[in-house]
Amino acid sequence: MKSTDPHIVLGTMDFGTRVDPDRAFAILDSFVAGGGVWLDTANCYSFWADPSGVGGASERLIGAWLQARPGVRDSVRIATKVRHNPLVPHSWPESAEGLSARAVHVGVQESLGRLGVDHVDLLWAHAEDRTVPLEETVGAFGELVAKGVALRVGAANHAAWRVERARSLAREQRVEPWTALQLRHSLVQPRPLTPLAEAGHRMLAAEDLDLARSEGLAVWSYTSLMWGSYERADKPLPRTYDHPGTTRVLAVLDDIADELSTTRNQVVLAWLMRQGIDPIVGVSRVEQIEQALAARRVRLSDDHLARFVEAR
Repeated sequence: MKSTDPHIVLGTMDFGTRVDPDRAFAILDSFVAGGGVWLDTANCYSFWADPSGVGGASERLIGAWLQARPGVRDSVRIATKVRHNPLVPHSWPESAEGLSARAVHVGVQESLGRLGVDHVDLLWAHAEDRTVPLEETVGAFGELVAKGVALRVGAANHAAWRVERARSLAREQRVEPWTALQLRHSLVQPRPLTPLAEAGHRMLAAEDLDLARSEGLAVWSYTSLMWGSYERADKPLPRTYDHPGTTRVLAVLDDIADELSTTRNQVVLAWLMRQGIDPIVGVSRVEQIEQALAARRVRLSDDHLARFVEAR
């Protein structure tokens, strides 16, 4: 995995839909003021919450914020994704754009237009598209880096073997390879072999971390704070997390949070960053992003990590 210090990444999925522009602008301002750097969005955010039935609201809101804050583009890095945006309103996954070369190029140009920028700092393949030869997708991403439209490229929700295969193909084509992984990960883990309720989510596995560490890849985690379930009684964990290991891990989480005089969420974020993982945090209020950024000051010891391992 990469050697640079991990970042708290601001997830902007709900911006422009469930989070109105005024609140979103305030969150973005607070994030930058607190030293935050990375914004994570996608061209499909959030088609399921938008009356239009297509994505783009999150990118448009970020674009409006950038325009209203001259010079702030120099302070932030923007990551977006292609693959899932419906080409026909309210028709998903049937009309999802996919990862053909044409879809990738068109999707990115439309994203740049909404964001009002000439490049993104990181472009993700949002999920696999096995209807398209991997060589074609790899070539398209490589072309975008060569043109300077994307500075780096990465794979979200991909099997480790597909990422390594894609990296091999990139070497053969002499284009920029995927150098980042994005997968779902948090302190609590679902029961093994139980399907997740959320369509398209792929859990971080040991082999993903093994690949990242051996190849120097960045790892970003989403659903890092489990939709607020660590701290909010009105947001219980999904049933797939109802097992004895969760009970034990949460007990240790409480103990460590008390010892360090911090919050459950901050311990979880510190736990992820201690492993070199960049946690994505989606928020709807300024105080939530302030709390998340404060997790950078939480220091977990080897003993803390060992206690979590034993609790599982």
